[in-house]
Amino acid sequence: MSAHRWDDLRVRLASAVVMIVVGVFGVAMGGWVFHVLIAAASGVMVWELVCLLDTGRQRTQYILGIATFVVAMAAIRLPGSFALPLLMVPAMLGFARMEQGATRYGVFTTLIVFAGFGMMSLRDDLGLIWMLWLIITVVVTDVFGYFAGRALGGPKFWPKVSPKKTWSGTAAGWIAAALVGLLFAWITGASVGLAGISVAVSMASQIGDIAESALKRKAGVKDSSSLIPGHGGLLDRFDGMLGAAVFLVFATQIVDFPPGLPVTP
Repeated sequence: MSAHRWDDLRVRLASAVVMIVVGVFGVAMGGWVFHVLIAAASGVMVWELVCLLDTGRQRTQYILGIATFVVAMAAIRLPGSFALPLLMVPAMLGFARMEQGATRYGVFTTLIVFAGFGMMSLRDDLGLIWMLWLIITVVVTDVFGYFAGRALGGPKFWPKVSPKKTWSGTAAGWIAAALVGLLFAWITGASVGLAGISVAVSMASQIGDIAESALKRKAGVKDSSSLIPGHGGLLDRFDGMLGAAVFLVFATQIVDFPPGLPVTP
């Protein structure tokens, strides 16, 4: 039994190392490398989504996954006014192809494609530092929430959907995100308002996590797929990032971002 546990740990660690290396490389390179990485990840997540929702699918998961990849690669090269309708195409196409779960598919696919577009735009327009801010905010929300929740316990956040999440862990994630915001405000010269934006991004990442948990619970599965050995699927790993990135897309229409700094290409 002990040997089997260590075998699983080795697989998980190996998968984690590969994901980190690929992710760091893509984020650091930016440009078309990052675009391809994000577009491919978006396509895979849509593929997983269709597999979760539609038991009667016949190549639908491949068609919609490929369509998402193509749309993501094309939209980032277009003016925003033309990118917007193009980004809605995968969701609309799903209504014509899905036999089951089309409504949930439309909502989650819209989340995926806008999150991908938001991450590509953030990296292109504001550079590496702000992409790192987004990633670190989401990561500390998850990590601090996990450890604080286990250490402090207390009332559950939404026991019917995510029985392990607690209010103490949820609040710890907000505090950690605020500290990240203050740190990046100090590093970049942005205003302390970045702390508030960071907390809101943290909340959005938690909503993304919970929404994906509800989706899996409805489908009666533990993981979105078995694509990543020891970790499940891409939706399992990036649900929080989806919520955070799509929130940032719309939040920047309400508040100046980065706060207190001139926006430069």
